[in-house]
Amino acid sequence: MTSLLVIIVLVLLAVAVWQLTKIFDLTQVASTSDNSQVATDDDNNVQGYLMFGFLAFIYIFTIYGVYTWGPLVLHTPASEHGALIDNLMNITWVLIFTVQAITQVLLHYFAFKYRGNKDKRALYFADNNKLEAIWSVIPAVVLAGLILYGLYAWTNIMFVDEEEDTIVVELYAQQFKWTARYAGADNVLGKANVRLIEGVNTLGVDLSDPYSQDDIVVSELHIPKGKKVHFKMRSQDVLHSAYFPYFRAQMNCVPGMVTEFAFTPIYTTAEYQALPYMVEKVAKINAIRAKKSLELVAKGEAGLDPYTFEYLLLCNKICGASHYNMQMKVVVDTPEDYKKWLSEKTALVSEVKASKAEPAAPDAAPGKDSTLTKDTAAVAKIAMK
Repeated sequence: MTSLLVIIVLVLLAVAVWQLTKIFDLTQVASTSDNSQVATDDDNNVQGYLMFGFLAFIYIFTIYGVYTWGPLVLHTPASEHGALIDNLMNITWVLIFTVQAITQVLLHYFAFKYRGNKDKRALYFADNNKLEAIWSVIPAVVLAGLILYGLYAWTNIMFVDEEEDTIVVELYAQQFKWTARYAGADNVLGKANVRLIEGVNTLGVDLSDPYSQDDIVVSELHIPKGKKVHFKMRSQDVLHSAYFPYFRAQMNCVPGMVTEFAFTPIYTTAEYQALPYMVEKVAKINAIRAKKSLELVAKGEAGLDPYTFEYLLLCNKICGASHYNMQMKVVVDTPEDYKKWLSEKTALVSEVKASKAEPAAPDAAPGKDSTLTKDTAAVAKIAMK
């Protein structure tokens, strides 16, 4: 409601300014001002210098943005292919800034140099094949190079050899949480269908499929360092996007189909937390949180807990009201710790059986007739009704 009132006020203010401008023009009818609406040399000079002013603004703001927000970008990649992604991104940025620096300077310089002047006549070329060839061929060659390099990177990242030793994990997306399913010892995921969702089986796994007998379902993702993990992704409801920022990986989760992505972690969680840049970043965050905590405590509210870096799986599609809260903790373990963690988990089949098992009736007390005990219990239930 507040936003609507602000918009209404701004619209009314704009109308008022417009009306005041019209009134001012009417008061100038008898004046000797130039109303021809044809730009004079003074007007052209002002516009020319404003071009240079705007050019200065562009570069000052660019430098300010890089200096202010530059440290917020992602730093060291935590996956094997991350360096390739970062290299492609850096090449793209360098090309963009180089082209921008050249073209913007030329654009604003020529706008100033060739500003209108009543003593000059415009000189123009109807066409120039040489210039047109230059500014058509150069961008085409540069873009072709970028596209080819991008295809090379994409192929290297996305290709998974069927004979390659990988760990198969399913990521199941639903509003607004992630669930992971490990393929177990056979490294093959059992079939699944949303129509089979019932009780503990929240992923709709087909428990009659032999491959599903060792599948493990968890709410916290653990993966081993140095081992390629082959993710297969499904969505229960709407379009989601599995986003691993520090692993430079992202793939849409589309209802009704399975999408795939694979990467190899190269830092455990503990190793990444110990990187100098991350130690410095966490210290800065905690300094801000400590300052904010003092303000909260002064108001009688609870302070903020210290921040600790963790890998996260996020949703990078606006999938609903609680989209911001759709995340899963990702832990990169050593191979030994990963095997130990996985060995402690219970298969989904066992969980489903345990949930369906009825609690056993208590044994009859020694020396008493068990039939009499059951009859007495039945009479007590009837009496309670």
